[in-house]
Parts: sequence; C-alpha cells; structure tokens
Amino acid sequence: MRDMLLIALYAFLGAVTAGVLGACVLLLIRRRSLSLHLTVVAAVGITAMLAGTLAVAQAMFLSGHDLSVVTTVVLMAAVVSLATALLLGRWVAARSRALALAARSFGDGGDFTSPGGPTTAELTELSRELEATSAKLAESRERERALESSRRELVAWISHDLRTPLAGLRAMSEALEDGVAADPARYLRQIRTEVERLNGMVGDLFELSRIHAGTLALTPSRISLYDLVSDALAGADPLAREHGVRLVGDRVAAVPVEVDGKEMSRVLGNLLVNAIRRTPADGTVAVAAEHRAEGVVLSVTDGCGGIPEEDLPRVFDTGWRGTHARTPPAGAGLGLAIVRGIVEAHQGRTTVRNVPGGCRFEVLLPGAVG
Repeated sequence: MRDMLLIALYAFLGAVTAGVLGACVLLLIRRRSLSLHLTVVAAVGITAMLAGTLAVAQAMFLSGHDLSVVTTVVLMAAVVSLATALLLGRWVAARSRALALAARSFGDGGDFTSPGGPTTAELTELSRELEATSAKLAESRERERALESSRRELVAWISHDLRTPLAGLRAMSEALEDGVAADPARYLRQIRTEVERLNGMVGDLFELSRIHAGTLALTPSRISLYDLVSDALAGADPLAREHGVRLVGDRVAAVPVEVDGKEMSRVLGNLLVNAIRRTPADGTVAVAAEHRAEGVVLSVTDGCGGIPEEDLPRVFDTGWRGTHARTPPAGAGLGLAIVRGIVEAHQGRTTVRNVPGGCRFEVLLPGAVG
C-alpha cells in the first residue's frame, strides 16, 4: 500500500510540473490559432505522462532497459497524439474560417448561408444562431425600407395637403384685404374651416411623433366599453348624417376595460371617421364589442367595398391612403397609424380584413383585471 501511495505521489508531482509548464505556454500563445492550442494540450498530456513515468522509474530504481521501453512507448504515443491534435486543430480552424467568410455577408447586406460539410457541435450551433440572426436582420431591413418609403410618401402628401389650404387662405385673405370679397362672412367661415383642418393635421403629426418617440403617456382607468362606444358614436353622428351613412352600435357588450379614456376615444373616432368617409351614401357603419378568451375585441365594419388583398398589410402604415380603387379623402393618412400606435401602447393589437361589402377593423385590448 505504501509503494502505491509513493507511485501516485511521484506521478502526481511529475504531472503537475508538466501541467504548470503547459498552462504557462497556453497563456503565452492565447492569441494564436486553435490548432496550436490543441497541439499544446496534447503535448501537455504526453509530457505529464512521461514526467510521471520518469519520476516513478527513478524512485523505483527500474533497470535501464525497462526505462527505455517505457520511454519509447510514451514517445510513440506522443507522436500519434500530436499528429492527431494538429490535424484536428487544422480541421476546426478551416471550418472556423469558412464560417467567418460566410458571416461577412452580414456586412454586405446579404443573407447568411451556413458552409457545407460536417463540423463540431459548437460551430453547428453558432451557424444556427447566425442563420436566425440573418433572418431577423433581413426582416429588419425590409421593415426599414418600408418605413423609409412610407416616410417619403408622408412628406410628399403632407407637403401637398398643407400647400392647398394655405393657398386658399392666402387668396381669401388677399380678397378680404383688397375689399373685393362679395360675401366676407362666407370667406371668414371658410378661413375658419381651413384653419381647423390645418390644426387637426398638425395635431395628428404631433400625436404620431409622440407615438414613434415612445413618449405617449397613458393614464389608464377602469371604464365601460359601452360608455366609450356610445360617446364615440354620438361624436361621429353629425359626420355620418352629412354623408348619409347610418351608424349602428347595438352589439356592444358592457364589459370593463383598463384604458386611457381620452386616447381610446381618439382610436374610436379615427376608426369611425375613416369608415364613414369610405362608405357610400345610404350605407351602414356598424360598431360591435365583445369579450373573448384573448381579451376584449372592438370592431368597426364599413361598406367601402373591400380593400385589395395586397394593400391589407399596409393599411396601418404611416401615410397610407389607399390605391386608385379606393380614392382617398382629404387627409394625410395618419389616422389609422395613430390608431395602431395607441392600441399597441395599451398592449393590444389592430387587424383589418375584408367582409362582404366592405372591411372590418378590429381592436384587441386586454380585459380589465378583477
């Protein structure tokens, strides 16, 4: 038993010495290639075994022949181990270089494609993560292109929509100033109308800027959806009468919601104004609200005749005002973008789909707790 303990002690001391030297070498070459690191690790293992063997041989007074045999065996094992480590290191380094070259496509705006051939589990996992990141970047680039396109359209439409009332205001003010206005009271009423229109447009821009900047402050309170819809219908009734459109709101459940009353009134108002303006005379705009498993669903159905399927994903984009098939009314196309921003700030979501004779806008809101 004592001899075995001595053998273990001498072997351990020899191995520790080799291990410490190997750790120092690895520290010195920590910025070098992986193949060199693997070679050093294999060499440390062989050196540790050889140092332990020599220490035990000296302690046990082995014959020179026996020591030569043991040393030769260890050296042969060292040659094979070092060659294997070197080949493995070169293979892993080659796979790493191929992965690095494939990853450069990120910087060129391309998609990442994993290099072919077998590889280690770690590099395979890294390739999967890079593929997932590539897909997310592609989606982000697509969203950025769509956003930039909508911004350009918005700037063009806003410039046009501002120029028209400003030109009218200038002409009417000059007519009043020169005393050539046949009916000054009518001109003043028209000026007031145009000023209110401009004020509404500026208000929409300010609201949208707060939404995009993430500074929209909400003050949620527990209110009845029935009361919220009733107030919105009352506010939209004059516009509906002007356009000859019937407002229907008899399918509204009295369910409680935790929302900012002012902002949600704006959501309903924008949806109703949009529906009324796009519904022909003698048409109907129906409002409904119900409680579902996923939350409270508020819907506004119009009689616009439907939206082209290719346009449905863009309905809530900033500046979108429809195709030639749906000639847009006056406005900058901000109302539905504001709707989506306010609803998402309430942790809800907005959707739109075609129904017979028109389309249905739905707002999903979380139900009130308790």
